[in-house]
Amino acid sequence: MTEHDPNAESAAVPRHVALVMDGNGRWARKRFMPRFFGHKQGVDVLVRAVNAFADRGVEYLTVFAFSSENWKRPSDEVSGLMGLVLVAVSKYLTKLAGDGVRIRIVGDRSAVSDKLRQAWEQAERLTENNHRITLSVAFNYGGRWDIVQACRRAIADGVRAEDLDEDSLSSRMALAFAPDPDLFIRTGGEMRVSNFVLWQAAYAEFFFTECLWPDFGEAEIDAALAAYAGRDRRFGGIRPNPVVAQGR
Repeated sequence: MTEHDPNAESAAVPRHVALVMDGNGRWARKRFMPRFFGHKQGVDVLVRAVNAFADRGVEYLTVFAFSSENWKRPSDEVSGLMGLVLVAVSKYLTKLAGDGVRIRIVGDRSAVSDKLRQAWEQAERLTENNHRITLSVAFNYGGRWDIVQACRRAIADGVRAEDLDEDSLSSRMALAFAPDPDLFIRTGGEMRVSNFVLWQAAYAEFFFTECLWPDFGEAEIDAALAAYAGRDRRFGGIRPNPVVAQGR
């Protein structure tokens, strides 16, 4: 009889999942509805997905809610998305807080309204002591922006060029509080990273699915996690992320 190895079981579950929630607009068009209805349905699905990932042992979930390139979309869609964020915070914050979800917002907050920033701050403050799962919402975020802002912070902190290394840059990234993503999921059939967690996903496993985000349920989550569990992860001899080593 083979001795049970609990570490092998835990290693089969990613600590951190990065998620591109794609396909909201196409989901709405298939139903002859405006794109906004797809985004609204996508928020409802996200709340259910957060709990489903937590139930399966995932500790961090980072979702791409609004990229720095999304400002180029039609103004009515952008304003609708901003309003939807406020509605979502009002509608789901109490539930997520009660479910043990910690909420963190990552991205450039300078371009959003004071009202939206205040709503984010309230969500972060209300959930800061929760530990079941950390939901990081990437809003007005881009992977290249993240690298540039980390470099600027290092310069502002007086880090000399010869002292700048991966650890010092990682500690200034928007997701410095989390381990690097183990699994990167994208729904909607596209097979690209779209400027999301470029630095952090260097050794992530990728899972692409044709499923449109509003249809993404527990069966799709289980399929993604099963695919991850079947991968033979190879890191090329890199040192572990210091956040992982500290177990944060």
